[in-house]
Amino acid sequence: MLDVSISQTWLADKAYDADARVIEPIKAVQGNAVIPSKCHRLQPRDFDKELYKARHLIENFFAKIKQYRAIATRYDKLASHFLSAIHLVSCVVWLN
Repeated sequence: MLDVSISQTWLADKAYDADARVIEPIKAVQGNAVIPSKCHRLQPRDFDKELYKARHLIENFFAKIKQYRAIATRYDKLASHFLSAIHLVSCVVWLN
């Protein structure tokens, strides 16, 4: 079972449009799934289209930080060092 708070919203793309594996566990913990339906669904599910449009900002951020070799290949052995590198690269991306 997923461990989430009551007011969580899950953003995902169409690949995660699976009732048994994804949607039902999110609903079981009173989460909100913002996942568009695949085109072959007989009854499309409603979702917040404006919130889904904003998710591209997250995708763009990950694309930008993967431009840095240390992040893309994860050379650091310790998770704390890798997180420090993420913070540093995030600041550089934010300043540019």
